[in-house]
Parts: sequence; structure tokens; C-alpha cells
Amino acid sequence: MANILVVDDEPNIREVVGLYLRREGHTVLEASDGEAALRLARQQPPDLVVLDLMLPKVTGLEVCRRLQSDRRTPVIMLTAKSEENDRIIGLGVGADDYVVKPFSPRELVARVEAVLRRVQPQPDAPPPDERPIELGSLRVDPRTRDVQVAGKSISLTAREFDLLYFLARHRERVFTRDQLMELVWGYTFSADTSTVTVHIRRLREKIEDDPTAPRYLQTVWGVGYKLCAGEQ
Repeated sequence: MANILVVDDEPNIREVVGLYLRREGHTVLEASDGEAALRLARQQPPDLVVLDLMLPKVTGLEVCRRLQSDRRTPVIMLTAKSEENDRIIGLGVGADDYVVKPFSPRELVARVEAVLRRVQPQPDAPPPDERPIELGSLRVDPRTRDVQVAGKSISLTAREFDLLYFLARHRERVFTRDQLMELVWGYTFSADTSTVTVHIRRLREKIEDDPTAPRYLQTVWGVGYKLCAGEQ
């Protein structure tokens, strides 16, 4: 069971989310603004944060930045905005996932459980093959979580690396967005798969010379995505 910090300036959202999380046995702390969230996080470092994007005093984006600068903290961001740019910004500062309001509390709890499973060590799991993977000029090293393109290191968020490494391990194989949600995000329930699209877009912006004509991270129209060797 985890210590979870719920940050939202709407009391009813904190109450409902806290109720559902406590039912699953988690300990829940609540904050109504960014300053209080940072103070609580310093006093009792959380295992995961459910964080609203629009907060008084200190914005959710700034809270996320400061949390990640102190220690790696899983974050699921809540936002009332559906524009893709807001999602991209949140993921770019270290959020693991986002949920657009209004949302189902049950789905949010399921996403929380999935993120916790991903970040918590699994002692019985077989060790992965940790050799670096090279596809053309793209190099992915799971031991250091370093990614290089033509010898230049590329900065990725934790989830961006997880997605890229998974596709690299299964190069040339096509995965649907639903499959990636299950195999990379750990969501075994029906969920909004647009977060996959956002991560794919961010990865292309970082590893491709021309994101509009990708060499590595390719779309198979009507099916999904695959990672290729990148030859011209």
C-alpha cells in the first residue's frame, strides 16, 4: 500500500479521489494548492502524486518540476484542459500520465495502481537482457537509461524511455495503442490511449531529424507503431 498525495483546489475532487484510494488501502494526504503540496511532499515524501494542473499559488507544472528535481516521484496529472499542448508540457516535466476532467474515479485508481506496479521492484521477475540496442545511429542502453542518436545523448523522461526501449526490444513489430497501454503502461483496463500518441510525438521530436518524416518511429496506418533501423 502506498502513501499518495492528492493535490486539487476543488474539495469535492479531493474527497472523492481520497475515498476511492483509501478503499484500496492507501494512505492519502491532501493539499489544495501548490505551496501546501510541496510542503507536504518534503515532510512526508509520497510514493505517488495525483496532481491538478491548474493550482493557486504554485502551478501544477511547477510543483511537478520541483518534485522531480528533489527525487523521482511518480505523478498522474489532472487537467480540465483537453488541448494536446497541455498534455505534452505535463509529460515533459516528468508526469507519468494524465487524466482529463471529468474522469472516472475508478479509472484513476486503476491508473494509480498501474503506475505503482511499474515503479515498484518485482523480485520474482526474470532479469531483462540489458545489452545496449543499436538501430542504425540510434543506441538505447537499458543499464544507464541513456539514448544516443549519432553519438549525441538525448534527454528522455522515464516513460518516454520505457516506451522507446520496449519498441527497440521488439523492433520491426507493430503494436496497437491498446497493446502499448497494456504492455508499457500496465493498464489492463479500457483507457484513453491518446497518451500513447502524445509520447510518440514527443519521442519523434527528440530522436528524429525530421519528426514529420520519421525514419525510426514509424506509423503503420490503421494499426499502430513500430521502431525500425532507420536506414534511408
